[in-house]
Amino acid sequence: MAQGTVQVTHTGTSRWRRRTGEYASLAAALEAAADGDVLTVAPGTYRENLVVRRAVTLRGPEGSPGSVRIAPADGVPLTVRASAVVQDLHVEGQDAAAPALLVEDGTPELVDVRVVTRSATGIEVRGAARPTVRRCTVDNPAGIGIAVVDGGGGVFEECEVVAAGQAGVAVRGGARPRLERCRVHHASGSGLTVTGENSALEALGCEVYEVRGSGVQITGRATGHLTDCDVHRTTADGVTLDTDAVLTLADCRIHDIPENAVDLRSRSVLTLTRTSVRQFGRNGLSVWDPGTRVDANQCEIFDSTGDYPAVWVSDGATAVLDACRVHDVPDALFVLDRGSRADVVDSDLSQVRNTAVSVSDGATAQLDDCRIRDAATGAWFRDHGSGGTLNNCTLDGTQTGVIVTKGADPVIERCVVDSPAEAGFYVSAGGRGSFLNCRVTGSGGYGFHVIDGCRTTLRKCRTERCARGGYEFADGGPDAGAGPVVEDCTSDESAGLRTPAAPEPAVQTVGGSPGLLGTIPDQRSTEQPPASSASAPKPVRTSKDVLGELDALVGLESVKREVRALTDMIEVGRRRQQAGLKAASVKRHLVFTGSPGTGKTTVARLYGEILASLGVLEKGHLVEVSRVDLVGEHIGSTAIRTQEAFERARGGVLFIDEAYALSPEDAGRDFGKEAIDTLVKLMEDHRDAVVVIVAGYTAEMERFLSVNPGVASRFSRTITFGDYGPEELLRIVEQQAEEHEYRLAPGAAEALLKYFTAIPKGPTFGNGRTARQTFEAMVERHASRVAQFDEPSTDDLTLLYAEDLPDLP
Repeated sequence: MAQGTVQVTHTGTSRWRRRTGEYASLAAALEAAADGDVLTVAPGTYRENLVVRRAVTLRGPEGSPGSVRIAPADGVPLTVRASAVVQDLHVEGQDAAAPALLVEDGTPELVDVRVVTRSATGIEVRGAARPTVRRCTVDNPAGIGIAVVDGGGGVFEECEVVAAGQAGVAVRGGARPRLERCRVHHASGSGLTVTGENSALEALGCEVYEVRGSGVQITGRATGHLTDCDVHRTTADGVTLDTDAVLTLADCRIHDIPENAVDLRSRSVLTLTRTSVRQFGRNGLSVWDPGTRVDANQCEIFDSTGDYPAVWVSDGATAVLDACRVHDVPDALFVLDRGSRADVVDSDLSQVRNTAVSVSDGATAQLDDCRIRDAATGAWFRDHGSGGTLNNCTLDGTQTGVIVTKGADPVIERCVVDSPAEAGFYVSAGGRGSFLNCRVTGSGGYGFHVIDGCRTTLRKCRTERCARGGYEFADGGPDAGAGPVVEDCTSDESAGLRTPAAPEPAVQTVGGSPGLLGTIPDQRSTEQPPASSASAPKPVRTSKDVLGELDALVGLESVKREVRALTDMIEVGRRRQQAGLKAASVKRHLVFTGSPGTGKTTVARLYGEILASLGVLEKGHLVEVSRVDLVGEHIGSTAIRTQEAFERARGGVLFIDEAYALSPEDAGRDFGKEAIDTLVKLMEDHRDAVVVIVAGYTAEMERFLSVNPGVASRFSRTITFGDYGPEELLRIVEQQAEEHEYRLAPGAAEALLKYFTAIPKGPTFGNGRTARQTFEAMVERHASRVAQFDEPSTDDLTLLYAEDLPDLP
């Protein structure tokens, strides 16, 4: 057969009619061929745009792989529209607007095809096509490696994308391919990306590595199922889910990731089974937003290379860990923000440099039958509204087993703390908590250490071999609460347990400083202690006093001017009415826009108090809610939830954080609209009873108001909260230091300024929260340093140096 010719073996209904012929071009051979014919292509370069319309076999010569090149000047080099077999071809394309190999119909087989191209797509499958693609290679540094679009499908076996200028494999438009034992690497975009409703990807035994984007990206209601896959050495996150994405990972390995190993948000759902996550630079699991959920079963998360919590759950998200192991990490589990929840069952958290479980900002964590070992702090419930349950857990080898501070109120039941260096259970700064059937053994300090008159409940607890004593209840002074409630508790101390008896505030006052744990850094400067039904009503401050507190806040100059202008309008209007004059109508509902941690909740609380002082509102209290508090799971429940929240806020301020989540861009069957409609009607019917403030990111709130004109018309003005600058973040740290009796050593302020200037200001930057967390980190590092001194001086105990600063994230 001559160079550059095509031999066609024609087949008929009988083997006696079998014949062959040679053609000068591929196009001529394809035109002459019928279903079942075999086209054997001689070595050479064919500058033709081929279209396979019949169920033929198109192949290169045996034993000469790569000798047949299909390389036209432009357009699609090879299009397959039938159940053909294409084998041993080398396809090259140059058209940036077209794929190199296009499969549009049928169930063809592509075997040992190599695509080396600079096209829009290396291999594209679309429509009704369901090919089987085996041992094919795509090298396309100009575009997508493999694209399956517009309802396409098929199976890709042992294929490899060796380079892609965009995504390695892209699935969209309702396509549903399956990858088996494929490799995707050196892509400039994501390794695997799936987007759009009804789009789905199944991958078995695949590997994604050396990509400049995320390893796997699922978005826009798409789904994915990965089994026995490896994702590693990415530039961005390992796995990203966004906007109602659903992904299942079974027996997978995610490792060597500089950012988050797995990041999911916007109502996405992730299920992990027997999957390992290791060597990640930020969070192992990062879970955000109401409705977002991760379920991990028999998984291992370990060997962090950064200074971030292994599992991060915030903004109303949910995480469930069942029979999991988290170890060799800075912090194991952080749950923060109202509505956020973590359920951990039969799991091990060990080798944790700082805190194994941290619960803050109104979040909830429930741990059942878990084991926490070798951690600085076992569990820390940090502030008001934060709580949950520790049930039948063991905590071994910690500095402190459980810390409860600032109004947090967890339930700790049937837990054992063994050999803590400082205390088994420590409660301070208005913390509460119920400890039932708990035991502390071998403590280097106290078993139960409750200070500041905290209203903690201890029932049927037991301490053994505690160096400083089994129980210590230190008086917090005349403003402290009623003190702990202690029932049926025992100790192996010869003196027995000395229970505080009413009306005496405490058993014994601890002399000197309570140390690091007695001065827990504040997480949120605006937290208020839980109200006691027995306490006298709090006196209403004047508007001048409240405005003074507002003025004392760091930064926020434009916000202060806006609030003061509103206050002046309301005050003058009230005086005009008293004088019998008409008063201008002032709409009191507000929109707060800006990044997290910029003081929106604090200002909302002060605004409510100002309105109460002016007689505009009856109480002025703040009720903070988010989507998860307003939107139900079925028709009708949303209106009930919204009405209940509005009723709780009657006489005060209803603060809706991340209000834009009530109106997602792709709402579909979402019940958020029902919450908005209900809210608008309630604002109209009870216009003088409740002030509503909606808050969120600036761009998202602009979209929220533009798509909901009924809501927009109810709000008089938008107040923008700008990000804090380095000097303002420094001032927040200085305030924290002053409040907790620390001082900045010479040079520390300058180091902090440089630190806040250099710290990344990405989407997870926390503004004021970042400043407070930086102070916390400095206090912890200070404690580690000073703990080595035999007799530290007052300066040693109070001065924070530049070396106490944490590393930049």
